[in-house]
Amino acid sequence: MSKKSDKLKIIPLGGLYEVGKNITVIEYKDEIVVIDCGMGFPEDEMLGIDVVIPDITYLLKNRDKIKAVVLTHGHEDHIGSLPYFLKKINVPVYGTRLTLGLVENKLKEHNIRNAKLNTVKPGDNIKLGTFGIEFIRTSHSIPDTVALAIHTPLGVIVHTGDFKVDYTPINGEVMDLHKFAELGEKGVLALLADSTNVERPGYTMSEKTVGDTFNDIFMTAKQRIIVATFASNIHRVQQIINAAVMFNRKVAVSGRSMVNVVNVASELGYLDIPDGTLIEINDVDKYPDNQIVVITTGSQGEPMSALSRLASSDHRKMELIKGDLVIISATPIPGNEKMVSRVINQLFKKGADVIYERLADVHVSGHACKEELKLMHTLVKPRFFIPVHGEYRHLKQHAELAEELGMPSENIFVGKNGSTIEFSPERGAFGPNTQAGNILVDGLGVGDVGNIVLRDRRHLSEDGLIVVVVTINKNNGAVVAGPDIISRGFVYVRESEDLMEEARKVVRDVMAECERQHITDWSTLKSNIRNSLRNYLYGKIKRNPMILPIIMEV
Repeated sequence: MSKKSDKLKIIPLGGLYEVGKNITVIEYKDEIVVIDCGMGFPEDEMLGIDVVIPDITYLLKNRDKIKAVVLTHGHEDHIGSLPYFLKKINVPVYGTRLTLGLVENKLKEHNIRNAKLNTVKPGDNIKLGTFGIEFIRTSHSIPDTVALAIHTPLGVIVHTGDFKVDYTPINGEVMDLHKFAELGEKGVLALLADSTNVERPGYTMSEKTVGDTFNDIFMTAKQRIIVATFASNIHRVQQIINAAVMFNRKVAVSGRSMVNVVNVASELGYLDIPDGTLIEINDVDKYPDNQIVVITTGSQGEPMSALSRLASSDHRKMELIKGDLVIISATPIPGNEKMVSRVINQLFKKGADVIYERLADVHVSGHACKEELKLMHTLVKPRFFIPVHGEYRHLKQHAELAEELGMPSENIFVGKNGSTIEFSPERGAFGPNTQAGNILVDGLGVGDVGNIVLRDRRHLSEDGLIVVVVTINKNNGAVVAGPDIISRGFVYVRESEDLMEEARKVVRDVMAECERQHITDWSTLKSNIRNSLRNYLYGKIKRNPMILPIIMEV
């Protein structure tokens, strides 16, 4: 019989029931390895929030057990919260060269100088306590992506990271399918696999098809070409540069994250840019229109991005001109469709020609479709399966796919963030849940905006604010001045003078009643003002603004 403490635990703290914020804990006895440390983007109702990072309370409580953070690749949803993590838990970080190049950039922004970054390459094996970690080359929309084989005393765990099977990758480095098959032959305890594209039948197209589309578009274009894509999609950026060079165009780069990634990738040799190709964005007007390509951020319609600024004539260094050809080389992330649509409409209004995914093959996914996922399952032949990286529907459909391929349903664990899946040599089962969730980052504040603050922001955004200012005599509570009423986002005061006068009368009546009853306690006064005014306004115009009474004494 194995001891209870000998169980191997897999705890996803992020990346389930969502796309993004990926972080997974692998724990055996008193040792932990953390896989990825990503961030998520705020949902519509998270008003004013910049980014969302995972709740790492469990790791803070067990910081002495953590051997390292191991990264699969350099996308924000896998490395974005690493600076916040390392400020609290400074452990070694392992990743491929490009991944760590992008991490270094982020750490500089956060002024973190003491991080222990260790470079690995596909094919390497490292030892972290009782864990042996093997790095396996995969294909994705960013170079230097790896899957992980985690060798534990109870068996091998295979974590695919984000992947697709691309037989003609841009860098010529084909995914190491042989290694997955080899692991499968020897026996794999559990597979954790990317579920993002499980709904799509067939295979994901090769990145090369986008290059062919760019060549076709660039061949006939007579105007400036502006291409918006993800900054981290270095293969895509390379293909835009290749097409520009082929048709004698200069390339300018716009958007802070795009400039950062292009600099890092070219310094490390992941981008091949012939001398004389790159020009400054300020110099775009010095060349004929048919000799210019601009690579920019903003493919998701982000309000502050370079493309959105161009669409709203707000870009400091460049003006959109009639006839410009804009290519949006990305698919909207779920939830961003409206923002992308708005930007496309603005670009058309400005007189630009716009090509987006519905009109041409200007984007392919970096994630495996159904047939590629079937291939992964068939090669790895795991005893247990945990679908990861996806919303609930993706996880559920990936579980069904594993069942179709012959895996017993009791060996499939569809968890959520904070689920603990425990393995003994004989079986797997759900254990007690672990604390997990969202920490919201707003400006420099990390975690100081919670549900109550968000509720207030929502209230203000929907119903507005009324401030009631009253000055009273501190001896007898009599009103000396006011009440003055200030309205923001509720009604336009000049057009609602009767309503405001009535509201003042309601407050005067409340104060007179309190004076009669000798109530001078501020909290009671404020509560009475708030309740009476709320009832009056709701009865009058069916609105429920936030009411802030301010009482001063003289």
